[in-house]
Amino acid sequence: MSVEPQVTALAHRGFSLDGHENTLRAFRAAADLGFVWVETDVNTTSDGVVLAFHDPTLDRVTNTSGDVSDVPWSDLDDVRIGGTEPLATLAELLRELPGLQFNIDVKDESSVAALPRVIAEEGAVARVRVTSFSESRRRRTLASIAQLTGKRPLTSAGTIGCAGLTLLSKVARVTDKISPKIVSVIWSVLTKLWASKVDEFDTVQLPVSYDLRLPGGLTLPVAVANQKFVEVAHRVGIAVHVWTINDAREMRRLLAIGVDGLVTDRADILAQVLADRGQWPPRSVSSRV
Repeated sequence: MSVEPQVTALAHRGFSLDGHENTLRAFRAAADLGFVWVETDVNTTSDGVVLAFHDPTLDRVTNTSGDVSDVPWSDLDDVRIGGTEPLATLAELLRELPGLQFNIDVKDESSVAALPRVIAEEGAVARVRVTSFSESRRRRTLASIAQLTGKRPLTSAGTIGCAGLTLLSKVARVTDKISPKIVSVIWSVLTKLWASKVDEFDTVQLPVSYDLRLPGGLTLPVAVANQKFVEVAHRVGIAVHVWTINDAREMRRLLAIGVDGLVTDRADILAQVLADRGQWPPRSVSSRV
């Protein structure tokens, strides 16, 4: 019997139908469903405590307001997400959930220095993937982790890397008619040209499409994660993860075109979709995840 390739299933900010995102309870719920990978974000308090928290402010999901970066950790004891769940530090999550791997989006400047210290102190390099929309933050965070630990974690591209691979997939529609090898040559040249600005990456994490803003307030939907993109990414050795997919039919469509991972708010639905395909629970965590 053939075995389907492993898919990286990422529970987006854990799993909570009540919206209690980035809480210890939400991440435990994802682990209880069998998830190996969870996605989270980090913002850092004024005294250097790294929180699993998406927004720069406390306003949207807690019972208080203010900027995370302006408040010391000691002042956040009574803050609750959704009125019930305490804030979680990244160190706490790494200790309480030793079986989980964390896909970490570096959201703020303070975390560039603070996150590597947590990863080093907790011995967690092999348990994380580091990413950021900001290529500068991603590059500097990776450099600090390497300096502190002598090791490099998994990492997914920032905006520049994703844009470069998207452009390559568009070019490939023309160059593949001449030779499929041209894509690899272009990619090699491109990565050398941007080497001083863009750190190497093993994965891209991006939406199915994005809206290109045009003059006059108009927008144009631009397809990103399509079959050609996935095929070209694989050709140059890059895994493709797509976010944030909550519909079973869309999950199945993306899996059919060969994406390597899906990020979802509906961990329960994704687990069932993968179980139906004979791909759940995850068998192992490989180097190409």
